[in-house]
Amino acid sequence: MTALTDAPGGARRPGGRGSADGPARGPGSAGRSAKHRLQSVLGVITSPKYGPVTITALLFVAVFVIGGIRYRGFLSGQVFLNLLVDNSYLIVLAVGMTFVILTGGIDLSVGAVVALSGMIAASLLQAGWGPETVIPLILISTSLLGLLVGFMIHVFKVQPFIATLAAMFLARGLCYVISQSSISITDPTFVQLAVTRIPLGGRMSITPSVIIAVVVVLIALWVLHRTRFGRTVYALGGSEQSGMLMGLPVARTKVLVYVVSGFCSGLAGVLFTFYTLSGYPLTAIGTELDAIAAVVIGGTLLTGGYGFVLGSVLGVLVLGVIQTIITFEGTLSSWWTKIFIGVLLLVFIILQKVLTARRR
Repeated sequence: MTALTDAPGGARRPGGRGSADGPARGPGSAGRSAKHRLQSVLGVITSPKYGPVTITALLFVAVFVIGGIRYRGFLSGQVFLNLLVDNSYLIVLAVGMTFVILTGGIDLSVGAVVALSGMIAASLLQAGWGPETVIPLILISTSLLGLLVGFMIHVFKVQPFIATLAAMFLARGLCYVISQSSISITDPTFVQLAVTRIPLGGRMSITPSVIIAVVVVLIALWVLHRTRFGRTVYALGGSEQSGMLMGLPVARTKVLVYVVSGFCSGLAGVLFTFYTLSGYPLTAIGTELDAIAAVVIGGTLLTGGYGFVLGSVLGVLVLGVIQTIITFEGTLSSWWTKIFIGVLLLVFIILQKVLTARRR
């Protein structure tokens, strides 16, 4: 038996090279495994689909940690929740903008529609209308405006930039028709929603607006990734001509994304009135650019086809944490926020160009 064990062709000791316990793992196996993991990580970062959103997530974590190192109390849970509280309306706005940009379009009217929603709410509430009538009326009106924009783009072949620019002037003009000055909101329901805090434990809390924003994000995720409409949105951004050849409802989808954007703009306007308790014609000037910046920084390609709603949420949070750091600093002008946003936007546009060029 011993002879057989020691013989050249006989059985070998357990754990030896070629044993029944499995293949031998030499010193090069660990190196190959580490190299494979590194290639997988690099593949994600350099992917035009996942790369930008991954970099945005890392950027948010890095900026938040830097703020925590520099300022006492910055890493508290309430500071993070305040990002959601202060930017809940912008999150909803960015969700609608994501649908539009995924198709390769753009919507410049969203800021003016936010202002119009606030003016409609303030004026009707002041006239004695109830919130249960005012809020649905706002959402229907802004959705119809989005429908009008979608028809202009599809039926009359107007460029999205021009069509939404016209809608922006229309909405802003209607604000001044309603009133040229600020209108306060004293309706008990709106006031209650503005001051209500929902406790989460540990002296942390959020507002009802955050809950609404989270619900909108979850619905958008389901629509984009679990419905035929969502798949058509991505296909339309990839190639409209290919979508038509595949028999997809391209025309209907192109119109509906602007309806979605109009609805989200109206809802964002309502959330903004919860935050300010007033309507003012000059509200949200430039907010459309903040929404576009958040979506692009969140990894959605301006040419369409690639992007995620959660990426847009991350983009909003990045903008919010930059604003928070400037507030904590105390010595910097708020205009530095615009400067940082401009730099980030330029960097991410260049990054998108590089990643898509590498993929081709």
